[in-house]
Amino acid sequence: MRLDQFISTSSPLSRKEARRAIHAGRAEVNGEVWKDTGKHIPTGATVLLDGAQLTIQGDRYLMLNKPAGVVSATRDSDHPTALDLLPAELTRDLHIAGRLDADTTGLLLLTSDGKWSHRVTSPRVDCPKTYQVSLSAPIADSAIRELETGILLRNDPKPTKSAQVRVLDSQLIELTLSEGRYHQVKRMLAAVGNHVEALHRQSIGAISLDPALEPGGYRELTEQEIASIG
Repeated sequence: MRLDQFISTSSPLSRKEARRAIHAGRAEVNGEVWKDTGKHIPTGATVLLDGAQLTIQGDRYLMLNKPAGVVSATRDSDHPTALDLLPAELTRDLHIAGRLDADTTGLLLLTSDGKWSHRVTSPRVDCPKTYQVSLSAPIADSAIRELETGILLRNDPKPTKSAQVRVLDSQLIELTLSEGRYHQVKRMLAAVGNHVEALHRQSIGAISLDPALEPGGYRELTEQEIASIG
Protein backbone atom coordinates (compact mmCIF):
# COMPACT_ATOMS: atom_id res chain seq x y z
CA MET A 1 0.00 0.00 0.00
CA ARG A 2 1.20 3.53 -0.77
CA LEU A 3 2.31 5.60 2.21
CA ASP A 4 -0.25 8.36 1.64
CA GLN A 5 -3.06 5.80 1.32
CA PHE A 6 -1.96 4.02 4.50
CA ILE A 7 -1.91 7.24 6.50
CA SER A 8 -5.27 8.48 5.21
CA THR A 9 -6.84 5.08 5.92
CA SER A 10 -5.43 4.70 9.41
CA SER A 11 -5.75 8.30 10.65
CA PRO A 12 -8.25 11.17 10.55
CA LEU A 13 -6.24 12.82 7.75
CA SER A 14 -7.58 13.04 4.23
CA ARG A 15 -5.35 11.86 1.38
CA LYS A 16 -4.39 15.48 0.65
CA GLU A 17 -3.56 16.15 4.30
CA ALA A 18 -1.58 12.90 4.48
CA ARG A 19 0.58 14.01 1.54
CA ARG A 20 1.29 17.32 3.24
CA ALA A 21 2.27 15.52 6.45
CA ILE A 22 4.61 13.21 4.53
CA HIS A 23 6.27 16.12 2.70
CA ALA A 24 6.73 17.84 6.08
CA GLY A 25 8.70 14.84 7.36
CA ARG A 26 6.08 13.77 9.90
CA ALA A 27 5.93 10.13 8.72
CA GLU A 28 8.38 7.37 9.60
CA VAL A 29 8.57 3.81 8.26
CA ASN A 30 10.70 1.36 10.22
CA GLY A 31 12.47 4.23 11.94
CA GLU A 32 13.24 6.22 8.78
CA VAL A 33 11.56 9.45 7.70
CA TRP A 34 9.83 8.97 4.34
CA LYS A 35 8.90 11.94 2.18
CA ASP A 36 7.83 10.00 -0.92
CA THR A 37 4.03 9.87 -0.79
CA GLY A 38 3.77 7.10 -3.38
CA LYS A 39 6.37 4.77 -1.92
CA HIS A 40 4.95 1.37 -1.05
CA ILE A 41 5.17 0.15 2.54
CA PRO A 42 6.70 -3.30 3.11
CA THR A 43 4.49 -5.95 4.69
CA GLY A 44 4.68 -5.79 8.49
CA ALA A 45 6.39 -2.39 8.56
CA THR A 46 5.96 -0.03 11.52
CA VAL A 47 4.51 3.31 10.43
CA LEU A 48 4.57 6.37 12.70
CA LEU A 49 2.87 9.72 12.24
CA ASP A 50 4.14 12.42 14.57
CA GLY A 51 5.69 9.65 16.66
CA ALA A 52 2.42 7.68 17.10
CA GLN A 53 2.11 4.25 15.52
CA LEU A 54 -0.65 3.79 12.94
CA THR A 55 -2.55 0.61 12.24
CA ILE A 56 -5.32 -0.13 9.78
CA GLN A 57 -8.39 -1.40 11.55
CA GLY A 58 -10.41 -4.24 10.12
CA ASP A 59 -13.80 -3.81 8.48
CA ARG A 60 -16.63 -2.42 10.59
CA TYR A 61 -20.14 -3.83 10.87
CA LEU A 62 -22.88 -1.86 12.65
CA MET A 63 -26.62 -2.00 13.18
CA LEU A 64 -28.60 1.20 13.57
CA ASN A 65 -32.19 1.74 14.67
CA LYS A 66 -33.14 4.27 12.00
CA PRO A 67 -35.68 6.89 13.04
CA ALA A 68 -38.23 8.37 10.65
CA GLY A 69 -37.03 11.41 8.72
CA VAL A 70 -33.46 10.13 8.36
CA VAL A 71 -32.33 9.28 4.85
CA SER A 72 -30.32 6.18 3.97
CA ALA A 73 -27.43 8.04 2.42
CA THR A 74 -23.87 9.00 3.26
CA ARG A 75 -24.48 12.65 2.37
CA ASP A 76 -27.56 14.81 1.88
CA SER A 77 -27.73 18.61 1.85
CA ASP A 78 -31.37 18.79 2.97
CA HIS A 79 -31.95 15.96 5.43
CA PRO A 80 -30.09 14.20 8.27
CA THR A 81 -28.45 10.98 7.11
CA ALA A 82 -27.84 7.67 8.85
CA LEU A 83 -24.12 8.50 9.07
CA ASP A 84 -24.93 11.77 10.84
CA LEU A 85 -26.16 9.67 13.77
CA LEU A 86 -22.72 8.05 14.24
CA PRO A 87 -19.52 9.44 15.75
CA ALA A 88 -17.30 10.87 13.02
CA GLU A 89 -14.48 8.45 13.78
CA LEU A 90 -16.72 5.48 12.89
CA THR A 91 -17.98 6.74 9.54
CA ARG A 92 -14.85 6.47 7.39
CA ASP A 93 -15.56 4.20 4.38
CA LEU A 94 -18.94 3.11 5.80
CA HIS A 95 -21.81 2.50 3.43
CA ILE A 96 -25.35 1.24 3.89
CA ALA A 97 -26.23 -2.36 3.14
CA GLY A 98 -29.92 -2.29 2.24
CA ARG A 99 -31.46 1.16 2.29
CA LEU A 100 -34.74 2.27 3.85
CA ASP A 101 -37.09 5.06 2.76
CA ALA A 102 -36.90 8.24 4.82
CA ASP A 103 -40.23 7.51 6.54
CA THR A 104 -39.40 3.84 7.22
CA THR A 105 -37.90 3.00 10.60
CA GLY A 106 -35.93 0.10 12.01
CA LEU A 107 -32.93 -2.05 11.22
CA LEU A 108 -30.22 -0.53 9.06
CA LEU A 109 -26.88 -2.25 8.49
CA LEU A 110 -23.72 -0.26 7.82
CA THR A 111 -20.33 -1.67 6.91
CA SER A 112 -17.00 -0.95 5.26
CA ASP A 113 -16.97 -4.47 3.75
CA GLY A 114 -18.21 -4.31 0.17
CA LYS A 115 -18.35 -8.07 -0.37
CA TRP A 116 -20.41 -8.55 2.79
CA SER A 117 -22.90 -5.82 1.88
CA HIS A 118 -23.27 -7.36 -1.58
CA ARG A 119 -24.41 -10.60 0.06
CA VAL A 120 -27.00 -8.60 2.00
CA THR A 121 -28.43 -6.86 -1.06
CA SER A 122 -27.79 -9.13 -4.06
CA PRO A 123 -30.97 -10.58 -5.60
CA ARG A 124 -29.01 -13.79 -6.20
CA VAL A 125 -28.63 -14.33 -2.46
CA ASP A 126 -31.65 -15.36 -0.43
CA CYS A 127 -31.40 -12.88 2.44
CA PRO A 128 -34.96 -12.36 3.74
CA LYS A 129 -36.05 -9.05 5.23
CA THR A 130 -38.92 -8.88 7.73
CA TYR A 131 -41.07 -5.78 8.21
CA GLN A 132 -43.84 -4.82 10.59
CA VAL A 133 -46.49 -3.12 8.46
CA SER A 134 -49.25 -0.88 9.82
CA LEU A 135 -52.18 -0.71 7.40
CA SER A 136 -54.95 1.81 6.77
CA ALA A 137 -57.61 -0.92 6.59
CA PRO A 138 -58.03 -4.48 7.88
CA ILE A 139 -56.25 -6.95 5.64
CA ALA A 140 -58.46 -9.40 3.77
CA ASP A 141 -57.81 -13.12 3.55
CA SER A 142 -57.73 -12.82 -0.23
CA ALA A 143 -55.01 -10.15 0.03
CA ILE A 144 -52.92 -12.43 2.22
CA ARG A 145 -53.20 -15.21 -0.35
CA GLU A 146 -52.10 -12.84 -3.12
CA LEU A 147 -49.09 -11.65 -1.11
CA GLU A 148 -48.08 -15.22 -0.38
CA THR A 149 -48.48 -16.28 -4.01
CA GLY A 150 -46.81 -13.34 -5.76
CA ILE A 151 -48.11 -10.12 -7.28
CA LEU A 152 -47.50 -8.45 -10.62
CA LEU A 153 -46.59 -4.88 -9.74
CA ARG A 154 -47.10 -1.89 -12.01
CA ASN A 155 -44.19 -1.36 -14.42
CA ASP A 156 -42.53 -4.63 -13.34
CA PRO A 157 -42.34 -7.44 -15.92
CA LYS A 158 -42.19 -10.27 -13.37
CA PRO A 159 -44.42 -11.00 -10.39
CA THR A 160 -42.94 -10.72 -6.92
CA LYS A 161 -41.62 -13.80 -5.19
CA SER A 162 -43.94 -15.31 -2.63
CA ALA A 163 -43.91 -13.45 0.68
CA GLN A 164 -44.58 -14.73 4.18
CA VAL A 165 -47.41 -13.03 6.05
CA ARG A 166 -48.11 -13.20 9.76
CA VAL A 167 -51.19 -11.34 10.99
CA LEU A 168 -50.56 -9.57 14.29
CA ASP A 169 -53.82 -7.59 14.28
CA SER A 170 -56.46 -6.72 11.71
CA GLN A 171 -54.41 -3.72 10.56
CA LEU A 172 -50.94 -4.90 11.55
CA ILE A 173 -48.97 -7.61 9.77
CA GLU A 174 -45.45 -9.00 9.66
CA LEU A 175 -44.24 -9.35 6.08
CA THR A 176 -41.09 -11.23 5.05
CA LEU A 177 -39.61 -10.72 1.59
CA SER A 178 -36.68 -12.40 -0.13
CA GLU A 179 -36.14 -9.62 -2.68
CA GLY A 180 -35.79 -5.85 -2.53
CA ARG A 181 -37.54 -4.02 -5.32
CA TYR A 182 -38.14 -0.27 -5.25
CA HIS A 183 -40.75 0.61 -2.57
CA GLN A 184 -41.76 -3.04 -2.71
CA VAL A 185 -43.76 -3.35 0.51
CA LYS A 186 -45.81 -0.23 -0.20
CA ARG A 187 -46.42 -1.26 -3.81
CA MET A 188 -47.46 -4.80 -2.85
CA LEU A 189 -49.99 -3.59 -0.32
CA ALA A 190 -51.33 -1.01 -2.76
CA ALA A 191 -51.72 -3.76 -5.35
CA VAL A 192 -54.02 -5.70 -2.99
CA GLY A 193 -56.13 -2.64 -2.24
CA ASN A 194 -54.58 -1.47 1.02
CA HIS A 195 -52.24 1.31 2.11
CA VAL A 196 -49.14 1.29 4.30
CA GLU A 197 -49.44 3.77 7.16
CA ALA A 198 -46.13 2.90 8.84
CA LEU A 199 -43.26 0.56 8.03
CA HIS A 200 -40.61 -0.81 10.36
CA ARG A 201 -37.85 -3.26 9.41
CA GLN A 202 -37.28 -5.85 12.12
CA SER A 203 -34.66 -8.18 10.65
CA ILE A 204 -32.31 -8.91 7.77
CA GLY A 205 -31.47 -12.59 7.45
CA ALA A 206 -30.69 -13.85 10.95
CA ILE A 207 -29.86 -10.34 12.22
CA SER A 208 -32.69 -8.84 14.27
CA LEU A 209 -32.88 -5.27 15.50
CA ASP A 210 -31.61 -5.15 19.07
CA PRO A 211 -34.61 -4.21 21.27
CA ALA A 212 -32.25 -2.29 23.57
CA LEU A 213 -31.50 0.24 20.81
CA GLU A 214 -33.53 3.43 21.00
CA PRO A 215 -34.29 5.24 17.71
CA GLY A 216 -30.98 6.64 16.51
CA GLY A 217 -29.01 4.15 18.60
CA TYR A 218 -26.39 1.82 17.16
CA ARG A 219 -24.03 -0.98 18.12
CA GLU A 220 -21.42 -3.18 16.49
CA LEU A 221 -22.54 -6.53 15.15
CA THR A 222 -21.40 -9.64 16.93
CA GLU A 223 -19.14 -12.13 15.15
CA GLN A 224 -22.08 -14.52 14.97
CA GLU A 225 -24.29 -11.90 13.33
CA ILE A 226 -21.59 -11.03 10.80
CA ALA A 227 -21.02 -14.68 9.93
CA SER A 228 -24.77 -15.30 9.50
CA ILE A 229 -24.76 -13.33 6.23
CA GLY A 230 -23.29 -15.99 4.03
